[in-house]
Order: sequence, then C-alpha cells, then structure tokens
Amino acid sequence: MYRSAYPWVMLASIATGALLYRRSRSALGLTARERLAIGVGAFCGAMIGAKAPFVLADWHGLLSGSAWFENGKTIVFGIVGGYFGVETAKRIFDIRVKTGDSFAVPVAVAVAIGRLACFCGGCCYGVAAKLPWSCDFGDGIRRHPTQLYECIFHLVAAAALARLQSRGVLRGQLIKLYILSYLVYRFITEFIRPEPVLALSLTAYQWGCLALIPAFVYLWARDAAKFAAGNHNINDRFTMTREP
Repeated sequence: MYRSAYPWVMLASIATGALLYRRSRSALGLTARERLAIGVGAFCGAMIGAKAPFVLADWHGLLSGSAWFENGKTIVFGIVGGYFGVETAKRIFDIRVKTGDSFAVPVAVAVAIGRLACFCGGCCYGVAAKLPWSCDFGDGIRRHPTQLYECIFHLVAAAALARLQSRGVLRGQLIKLYILSYLVYRFITEFIRPEPVLALSLTAYQWGCLALIPAFVYLWARDAAKFAAGNHNINDRFTMTREP
C-alpha cells in the first residue's frame, strides 16, 4: 500500500477536524480560556482513551511506562475518551454551555480521513474476501477494505449530522447520536475483522461496544430529561406572567 502517505493523511485528518471545530464553536460564545480547556480536554481524553485498552492489557509495560509509547490504539475508545475528556474539562472549569453538537461533524470528518490513512498504511483491514473491491495489504491475501467501509460510514454520518444540526433537530444530542451509531456499526463490522475472540464468539471491541452502548443511552435519556424539565419550567414561567 502507500505507507509513506500515512503520516500526511493523518495530519490532514487532525487539521481538518480542528478547522471544522473552530468554525462550529464560534457560535458558542466561549472565552479563550474555556476554548483552551475544552480543546485540551478533548485531546487528552482522546489520546488516553485510544491507548488505554492496550496499556491495561500490557501489565509489564504499564508498570514500566513503556506501554504508552508502543504501537496500538483504538478509535472506538479514542472517540469515547474525547467525549469524557471534554465533559471533565467542562466540570473542572464550570462551563455550562452544551458543546457536543459543535464536535459531532468535525470528529466524524476527521475520523473518515483518518481511516484513509489506515488504508494507506495497510492496517485495520478485514478478513479474507473474494470480492471485486477486495485488497491485498501486503500479505498476499485479498481482504475486506474495512478502512474504506468505515470512511464511508463516517462521511455519511457527518452529512446526516450536519443536516440535523442545520435544522435544529436533536439539539444537544448529536455527539451522542454519532457515538451510539458508531458503536452499533463497529459491533456489526467486527465480524469481518480479524480480531481475537474473547468469549461467546465476540471480540474485545464488541464487548466494549456492548458496555458503552447502555452508558450512552443513559446519558442521552438524562440530557433529554433535563431538556424537557427546562422547557417545562420556561413554559410555567410564561404561563404565570400571562395570568391576570
């Protein structure tokens, strides 16, 4: 494959995501300090989340500290880690503004481009397949180009999220919608990825998805209840001002 292009495509992924986020955050009214806190929280959370499963699986490397610098990272926990990194930063700096919608499209586009980097690098491929679009990633076996499948998924997700955002649909829930959609997608496509099976014929990523989906459903329901309660209070105040 085109391994030399990997770092450049990955750099384009990061730069594109950062530029899109910079545009989308302009309407939030955040101070420079708040923007910095959220950006650092997102970056640190994503990096820690992407590496954490591999670090925890390597106890010797964990104790020596070398595991953090070795190869191995996962976009599933990277996205989730970024979400909780932002939420942690907002709690520390007492930021009350809903920021999730501003991240949804930039993250989806950045991940889509990042998967093109994986395709160029010949990593994250699928199982052997006899299909017209199957690719040989250097081992002489034609495989599912799961990197391209995922690139398409994230681009479609970005377009759908942008449409919902422009119409004001599911306001405040878009990042959770994106994460939930990706967890379901990743659970399904793990069946065509050559990952080790842990239990019940499921991979570690599938078990991770099964653990994270209920957590984000809970977060969705919690925020929906808060939004409904807020609207109810507003309506109550409006009704009281109209009473004679």
